[in-house]
Parts: sequence; structure tokens; C-alpha cells
Amino acid sequence: MTGELLKSGLEKAEMMVGGEQNAKLAQFKVNTKDVTSGNGVITSDYGVKQVNTDDWLKVVNENHTGPALLEDPFAREKIHRFDHERIPERVVHARGSGAFGTFRLLESAQDVTSAGILTDTSRETPLFIRFSTVLGSRGSADTVRDVRGFAVKFYTQEGNWDIVGNNIPVFFIQDAIKFPDVIHAGKAEPHNEVPQAQTAHNNFWDFQFMHTEATHMFMWTQSDRAIPRSFRMMQGFGVNTYTLINSEGKRHFVKFHFVPEQGVHSLVWDEAQKIGGQDPDFHRKDLWDAIEAGAYPKWRFGIQVIPEANEHEFDFDILDATKIWPEDLVPVRFIGEIELNRNPDEFFPQTEQIAFCTSHVVPGIGFSDDPLLQGRNFSYFDTQLSRLGVNWQELPINRPICPVLNHNRDGQSRHTITKGTVNYWPNRFSAGPPAEKSDPTSYVDYPQKVEGIKVRTKSAKFKEHFNQAQLFYNSLSPPEQAHIQSALSFELSHCDDPTVHERLCQRLADIDLGLAQRVAQTVGSPAPQKSNHPNHGKKTIHLSQTEFPGSNTIPARKIALLIANGFDSTVYQTIEKAYKALGALPTPVGPVRTPIQPASGSAVQPIHHLESARSTLFDAVILIGGNESYQATLSNNGRAVHWVREAFGHCKPVGAIGGAGIAILKTAVGTVQQVQIAQGSSVLESFGVVTAGEQATLGDEMMKQGSFMTTFTQVLAKHRAWNRETEGLTTMVAY
Repeated sequence: MTGELLKSGLEKAEMMVGGEQNAKLAQFKVNTKDVTSGNGVITSDYGVKQVNTDDWLKVVNENHTGPALLEDPFAREKIHRFDHERIPERVVHARGSGAFGTFRLLESAQDVTSAGILTDTSRETPLFIRFSTVLGSRGSADTVRDVRGFAVKFYTQEGNWDIVGNNIPVFFIQDAIKFPDVIHAGKAEPHNEVPQAQTAHNNFWDFQFMHTEATHMFMWTQSDRAIPRSFRMMQGFGVNTYTLINSEGKRHFVKFHFVPEQGVHSLVWDEAQKIGGQDPDFHRKDLWDAIEAGAYPKWRFGIQVIPEANEHEFDFDILDATKIWPEDLVPVRFIGEIELNRNPDEFFPQTEQIAFCTSHVVPGIGFSDDPLLQGRNFSYFDTQLSRLGVNWQELPINRPICPVLNHNRDGQSRHTITKGTVNYWPNRFSAGPPAEKSDPTSYVDYPQKVEGIKVRTKSAKFKEHFNQAQLFYNSLSPPEQAHIQSALSFELSHCDDPTVHERLCQRLADIDLGLAQRVAQTVGSPAPQKSNHPNHGKKTIHLSQTEFPGSNTIPARKIALLIANGFDSTVYQTIEKAYKALGALPTPVGPVRTPIQPASGSAVQPIHHLESARSTLFDAVILIGGNESYQATLSNNGRAVHWVREAFGHCKPVGAIGGAGIAILKTAVGTVQQVQIAQGSSVLESFGVVTAGEQATLGDEMMKQGSFMTTFTQVLAKHRAWNRETEGLTTMVAY
């Protein structure tokens, strides 16, 4: 309607003027130029042509590093324009969930910082963590392939400290000025707003090829890290390089780490796709249910530190957010733990209105010249102003627990009522003076020496984009590498522009030639015959998820107990009681959701029936066993057979007890000859399938060493039986 009115107004104006005036007026007509055509060059919103849209204006020294300058009008305009594109939903990280918890410091880090939260082991600091996807809207699914936000707000005694991190330690870009580009490319394409919450389209992969610094990051997004099993089972990374300053004024560079005690685990892609339709709230439910059940998620908190004097001793730039600090070079020092132990009281005013800023630090913690961090410090605060208003920090969820006193007044959604007659400094009452520099709880900027020339550039080390992509791929286990190949094949098959997927296959050759050739064959692209950057073969530690087995992985694990009329009540009660005691969530599932009658004893009310919840929503499945009626009911039920077959195909632990349970198992996966089945009184584990013979079904027997319960629990703690994939078993079962 606005366009029509504008057009009508212009037409009337043209009728009133003529000749030369018509030519001048024509320039104000609605611009429908197709940017994709490639005609013309990039300009600012006010029409000035730009020769560099990739680097923020900064002061650089002989190492080509230095602080970004807020005076850069092009960068400010680009970021400002991007920050305000959507109201009120978050531009990114719109779909999220979170919980309250506690941070406990176990070891003082006073040798590297004066921050009270990292030096005072007597403290317990309250916090809130918000987990999120990046690209999708608030209505998208939890289980899409995407980076996950891992944002922590610590309510410290000295003020709020925010770590605005992800579940992946690196990022697509090195300089914040490129943030609008990478998000525009990743989100739905502008002409039809498709696809939602996924990167399987032309624009995303076109950007990945054209912007080589994204190479390392897109390998992480195609790994299992991008489809986590649970928020509880994700690592968290601060991504950016910060600094720590100790009481002597010495400075160290630092990266922050959160390692889950539940282990680092993921979904498989087929499972993630199905869950997106079956239960799009899967992750937020999982977090909520675990906390409600008292299975509080925990993470170890660690720091990687590099003395300021050692900044340039590495073959990569430590301020480059597209690079990790390999742990074999810079070990993680674990000094604390985080526990989430309280769900929100109301979603919107807490989880939705919480707002984070990378610039929110406390005394003893500072910033570096990381060019991504410097831009984020500007952008995050600006975004909160747009989304929540100037008084967003007065909202209860954002409000510090320490006293707040300043001369800020008025503005939208003002909550604080301030008494007094002055709102400025200095004033005749000496009210609200600045803190003394000698006060250890006050923030004093590190006196960093800055000198150089103003120029848009990066150091030479920033220009190397392939070594760490190779390092990541080489460090993964064979199943994880196979999953990356499958993910890339899926994504690039959705790129209908041959230029896009053919270029990307050549880019993959710069990581691993074999990987590139296998993906090219799948997606129908010419297979690369050589690599411009042959794989160096180097590996490092703690990049593979298999290196994080977890010290306490049973709590909140969801175990489906399949029952039907005639099931063994004694076995059912023993297993249910034992797993509840371990903190797991055993759930009865039957053909219908009406009371199920056992062979003897009391009926059991299923929580779900076979159609209302599929095996994808559980971590494991156990066939309880029973009489002939139990066996016949489930063996002849197509959905029950599919339940077991699908769980097996997704490499989940599968248990079967007694003759009836084993008979159902054989009906579902009997074609897989490699799986061995127990007989008599034996208990046998084979490819993550645990069976107990007919004579091993007594409740007392299940609690002994080598029993069904003990064996199945050991398999469950590993999360998946990946040897089914490596041995090719899952390809033999349709799921």
C-alpha cells in the first residue's frame, strides 16, 4: 500500500513539473534493482561507494593488530542497520530456553586475575543460562542443524558478567563488520523466505565458498556438534578472546570453556529430522524435565590462558575467532563448576527478556583486540536498545544483585524511582561520585599502549584459513567423519545452482581430497582431482565427542519400557525402581494408553502409546518380556517392530529379557546376523544390544555384577553403539 501511494504521489508530481524536473524526480521512484545481477558496486545507505566492506577501520601496529575505531561510519551504519532489522524478536538466537543455577569456584585463579568470582572460593554466584538455535524464528524446531547459543549471565557481587558463547568454539567470520553478511546468507533466502532454520540452500554455501575464513566453522556445523542430543550434553565456549588482569596489573589472554559432566552427545541426522516433526520442543522439554526430576545438569568451568608476552608465539593469531587454541598447546585449566537447578517461573519475562552483552565484564576481566569481539561489544548493546528499550537492564531478569547507582533517568519502561534533586555530576551535594581507582571492586581499564595507523586490514596470520579445518576433521573418530560426509551431501544436494555445489566440492578438497570426492559423487558434482592445500594429517585432543564420555551420564536418560498384556510385572518393577534410583527416567510405553495387564500382579498405566511417542524421543528401549500374549501382541504390531528397528538403526541401546522379549527383538532386527543373543541364564552384550536368557529374568539376578541391569547401564552410559555404523549393521535395517 505504501508503494502504491508513493507511486501515485510521484505520478501527480510529474504532471505538475516537466522536462528537466521529471528526470530529477525519477530517481526517487521505488528501487527494484536486482543485486544478484552483479551490476554496480556496494555503497552505504547514503550512496557512498565502499572499497572495503570486510574490515572495520582500526589502529594497527607492526603485527597488524589493534583496536577497532568507533569513528568508522560505514561499519557503524552496517551494524546499526542490521541490529534493527527485526522487532521485537531477536535477529538471531530467537528460539531459546534456559534455567537458573549456581557457579562454584573450586580453585582460585588469583595468579591471573583479580576478579572476585574467579578468586574467592567461598562464593556461590547465581546465574542464568540461555541455550538457543541461531537462524530459526521463535516457532522453529529445537533439533535443526545449527550452532547453539550458550549464553551465561553471572550475577556477581561486583555486577553482571556475561559470557555470550556457543556450543562451537569458533565462528564463521573474523571481523564483526561481516556479521550481517553471514547471517543474511544463512537465513531464509530473501525472495521467498525459504528455507526456515536451516542452511541447506544456495546462499549459505555460496557465502562459505566466497568467504574462505568460514571454512573451519562450516566443518563444525556439519559435524555432530550441530545436532546435540540435549542442551545438557553440549560443551560451551566463550568463542572470543578476553583478557584477565591480576592484582599486580599483569595481563593474560583467556578463552572460557564449559564441559558437561553428562558427556558430549548428539543426535543422528535421521533422528533429528524426525524429532523436528514429532516434538519440536524436544530440547526445552528435556532441560525442563531433567531439572524437575532433580537430575541437575552440571558443567566444569575452565580457562585457557596465554601470557601477554607470548601472544605472537603461535602459527595462528590467538585473536582470530575462526581459530581454536589447540589444547595440546594450551591446556584447559578447570577451576569451577556450574549447576542448573531451577526452572524459570514464567518464560517470557525471564527466558525471553533476558539480554546479554559481550561488553559486560567485571573488575579483573577485560577485552582484547579480537576484531570480532570489538564489534560484538558495540552490536549487542545496540540490539538490546532496539529490542527491549533503553531501560532493559532494569528488568528483573537483567537486574544486578549488587547496588546500582547512577544519574541515568527517564526513557521507555523506566522501573527505578530515584529520589533527590540532582541527576548529574559533579553536583553541590557530592552525590553519586565516581569510584576510587584504589577500590578493588571498581573497574579500571587496562592501560594498553596503542599506536599505529588507521587502515582496514588484518595480520598475515588471519589470512590462513585451512589448517585448522583439517585439524578438526583429522581429530574426529571414523563415525564422526562419516557423519560430516553425510551432512555435506545432504546440504549440498539442496543447492540447485550447480555453481554452488561444484565450487564447494573443490573447497572440500582443500580440507581432505577423499572427503571431497565422496561428497561430489553423492551430490552429482565433478569430483576434484587435486587439492590446493593437501591434508597435513595433524590431530589434536578434545575435538572428538568420543573423548568426553561423561562422569555421570545416567541421570535424566529416558528409557522406554515396552509393555503389553502379559508382560512380566516382576521384571518391570525391578527395572523401573532401579533406574529411578539412578536418576534416569524409565517410561512405560504400550500399544494403547489404557492400563496394561501383566501376567500376574497390578496393571500399569503407560505414559505414552506407540503412536504418540516414537523411539526417537528416548535414549534407549527395553523389551520387558512376558508370556505368549505379550510376545504375540508386540511381534504382530508393526509400530512396535518399527520402534525397536528404528532404535537399533539410530545406534541406541536396546535390551530384551526372556524368551518373549528376545522373540520380539528377533522379529525387528533378526536379519542382522552379527548380533549375538543370550540363551539360558546368560546375559550378553553385542553391538549395544543386551539380552538376558529365559532363566536370567528374576528380579534379584538383575542387580548382580554381570547381570542385565549392570550390563545395560554400562551400554547406556556410552550413549550410542557406534560400532553398528562402523561394521555396517545399521544399513541392513530400514529405518
